[in-house]
Amino acid sequence: MNQANDLALGITQLGLDVTPEVQYKLLTYLELLQKWNRVYNLTAIRQPEQMVMSHLLDSLAVLPHLWPGRWLDVGCGAGLPGLILALMRPEWTFVLLDSNSKKTSFVQQAKIELELRNVSICCTRVEGWQTEEKFDGIISRAFAETAKFVMLTRHLLKQEGSWVAMKGVSQQELERLPSDVSVERVIPLQVPGLAAARCLIMLKFT
Repeated sequence: MNQANDLALGITQLGLDVTPEVQYKLLTYLELLQKWNRVYNLTAIRQPEQMVMSHLLDSLAVLPHLWPGRWLDVGCGAGLPGLILALMRPEWTFVLLDSNSKKTSFVQQAKIELELRNVSICCTRVEGWQTEEKFDGIISRAFAETAKFVMLTRHLLKQEGSWVAMKGVSQQELERLPSDVSVERVIPLQVPGLAAARCLIMLKFT
């Protein structure tokens, strides 16, 4: 019950409108993650209450800064933030990509149990992956330093699209960005229950 209370309180603090049905599905995802984590080691975080803050609320905090369209979550790991965003925005489409088959197997099972029809899953390395339709946005949570994130995925982003990197506040790595990519903006995030500073780095082709 603590998880449900922590999630509801965090959603209120973030100023989001989340239906009881979606809140239930978010908690269902968390139960599934805890179950699989015992065998597959999908996340280093073991405490259920900490998972609410570090996984669910951290993913939900980015939502007000995103836009409708076709999204790629690269290095999706256990489906964060992609599965959470897909639950919140059923009218958007999401491709979740990771090269770790254990993680994509979990994401596939979560997709089935959460009845997500707007999610596709790819188990491959992103630099060699091609798709006919490029993306309006590419997001990463724990994939690589920002310059590498951009370099490995640039062939997949629409010319007018943007990258979204979920990061701590250190911005030294931004100095290594390619010359044709610029920082659109850096948005500080306040994630309920998390002491560590978080931000979103938005990047685009110049």
